[in-house]
Amino acid sequence: MNRRTFAQSLVATAAAAALPSSASAAPAASAAVPFSLSVMLWTIERNQPFEDRLEKIAAAGYSNVELVGEYAHWSDADFARANAARKRLGITFDATAGLHHGIADPGARDAFLAEFKDALVPMDTLSCPAMIVLSGNVVPGLSRDVQHQAAVEALKRAAALVEGRTIAGRPVRLLLECIDPEENPKYFLQSAAEGMAIVREVNHPQVRFLYDLFHEQIAEGNLIEKLEKNIDIIDLFHIADVPGRHEPGTGEINYANIYRKLAELHYPRMVAMEFLPTADAVTSLRNAREMVARSLA
Repeated sequence: MNRRTFAQSLVATAAAAALPSSASAAPAASAAVPFSLSVMLWTIERNQPFEDRLEKIAAAGYSNVELVGEYAHWSDADFARANAARKRLGITFDATAGLHHGIADPGARDAFLAEFKDALVPMDTLSCPAMIVLSGNVVPGLSRDVQHQAAVEALKRAAALVEGRTIAGRPVRLLLECIDPEENPKYFLQSAAEGMAIVREVNHPQVRFLYDLFHEQIAEGNLIEKLEKNIDIIDLFHIADVPGRHEPGTGEINYANIYRKLAELHYPRMVAMEFLPTADAVTSLRNAREMVARSLA
């Protein structure tokens, strides 16, 4: 399963780029990192067993993992094994995706709300407090304003379903994400600026923005200015370089500057690696984690 299927578009990734020379340097000097690091599970050895993939992420030094609804057809025994593995490895599931209905189609609103309500059960079972939500595609015959307002209304109603609710002691949150036009030209919410505006219009502490820097670099760029102006509503960053969706440092995004800006702004929440490794998964993830520390040293 791949989170991109829920945006109704799956594109082939570019040829793997070589890791920068700094990635193979000696381990980074210790540095205070004010934010937490996570890994999007779909990017790591998708053909391997769930528990084995968690072990690789833990071996690379991460204690948070994000899901894409891998649990959709699990039995009770599967949930028990997953929980046993995460506890053994000291891993927390910080977010998940996997809803099939988007928020920008007013005709699908009831289905979206019902699906989200049902998803709260496995989220609770896995102690996973955040759900990533997507807009879905442009609806023929509807204006952008109508779909924009439909997204606002859907998020308001979803927030009402979880008003004050917590999972594992953390507030249940809905995290709105954009998808770039190269990955899905039909996708409604391609602009981070509009996504951030929607979150502000909802104006609810449990509705936040997921800033995917890979998508926004392709869509509109100007990453840091939007980050600075909207850090108060951002709950999660997704990290991959352009082109190719590979490790930070393999492409055109200056991730060292982004990490330093997050530290300067005292961003305290989650930054998740969502790249396709060009080398062994453990090595690539460890290098990405050490790049963060080097940037802040």
